[in-house]
Amino acid sequence: MRTIVFFLATNAAVMLLVSVVFQVLGLQGILAANGVDLNLQAVLVMAMVIGFSGSIISLFMSKSMAKKSMGVHIIEHPADQTQKWLVNTVYSQADRAGIGRPEVGIFDSADPNAFATGANKNSALVAVSTGLLRSMTQDEVEAVLGHEVSHVANGDMVTMALIQGVINTFVVFLSTIIGHIIDRVVFKTERGHGPAYYVVSFLAQMVLSVLASIIAMWFSRQREFRADQGGAELAGRDKMIASLRRLQQVHEPQDLPDQMAAFGIAGGKSAGLKALFLTHPPLEQRIQALQNMS
Repeated sequence: MRTIVFFLATNAAVMLLVSVVFQVLGLQGILAANGVDLNLQAVLVMAMVIGFSGSIISLFMSKSMAKKSMGVHIIEHPADQTQKWLVNTVYSQADRAGIGRPEVGIFDSADPNAFATGANKNSALVAVSTGLLRSMTQDEVEAVLGHEVSHVANGDMVTMALIQGVINTFVVFLSTIIGHIIDRVVFKTERGHGPAYYVVSFLAQMVLSVLASIIAMWFSRQREFRADQGGAELAGRDKMIASLRRLQQVHEPQDLPDQMAAFGIAGGKSAGLKALFLTHPPLEQRIQALQNMS
């Protein structure tokens, strides 16, 4: 709840600051003098509604969508010792992390992976792949579970949704202004919106969305380091390092769907410009960070 209040307060402060800047700089008057009759405050409010709607709806649908898209089998009555151990381990870690006990599930995938999701840290989902259970030792799986429980305890799903909402807001806001200016100043549309507004706004939104995703992915990578630290505290640093080294042995882990990738355990391998769009830091960096932990 404090995270939500903080982000809402931050956005209110941002709206106020932008409004003051508009007034001080006289931007509204400059635009009006050039035929750009745009109510910037109204556009900002509209952008916030649009920007946050998608991320908030996705957040509240995340658990049900994960179950369907990944084919997660929820362990309600453990069928064997492995499932019983999984449930007991997650419950024990959740109790130690001070959160409600998540649902525990397994999804069918040959690649070693796991994820956590849910709009509420007291009603989340932690799921592991069949490939992870086959390829890792029990100690390594315990560390992976600790990593995912830490994502839940840190409120990462809510935080990332709110960050995405802020980013979406400014993408919509700026693309609307760009489209309106081009439509009025360049194409001299006098009333309403001409075709140029829709075309330019759409293109600007595409370009800005790509640039904005770099910011979102940077936040995601920072939260991975924090989840690794949480996994080390819950399961042990050596176990957490061992689980990441095991992932290094996998040639190329298959990516989770986009909406789940930021909360998985395995990151892709990339370099150069593409590295800016990774949800996870390189495994060697994560191992180094754990080794440097005091």
